[in-house]
Order: sequence, then structure tokens, then C-alpha cells
Amino acid sequence: MARINVERSHSLGRAAARAKAEQLAERLAKEYQVSYRWNGDTLEFKRSGADGKIEVGEDRVRVELKLGLLLSAMSGPIKREIEQTLDEKLA
Repeated sequence: MARINVERSHSLGRAAARAKAEQLAERLAKEYQVSYRWNGDTLEFKRSGADGKIEVGEDRVRVELKLGLLLSAMSGPIKREIEQTLDEKLA
């Protein structure tokens, strides 16, 4: 089992960052059959072989992802994709 943790700062404010996280969750739901729900300012998501959360703060976003055995082999590319997506969306 692999764990991925990525944290980025932003200047969008909590509401705008939360809206970006919602857009990302909707895309993941369509493309990868991810289910998600909000728990306060934390977006919790899950699919077969992976689960995690996106914590949205006023000036920081933190992504934590746990990968099951099969997806663990892809942890490097998955982490790079998360980093690239955060950098694009939070700029």
C-alpha cells in the first residue's frame, strides 16, 4: 500500500479553492468512478483500490491518498499528476 501526500499554498481564499476541489471531484467521478462527499472543508473520496481526502484551507490545500496494492505500482505517475493539477488549478 502506498501513501501520497501533497500540499500546496494558494491565494484563492477558501471558497474559490473549495470550488476548484469540487470541479476536480466531479471530473474524477466521471473518469474514474470515484465517489466523494464533503465533510466540512474536507472532500473525502473513494474508489476501488484508492481512497483519500482533500483538505481545503484559506491559503493551503492538502491532498492525502492511499493506494491499494495494484495502484501502488503507479504511485509515481499519480503523484506527479496530482502535483501538476494542483499547480494549474491553484495558480
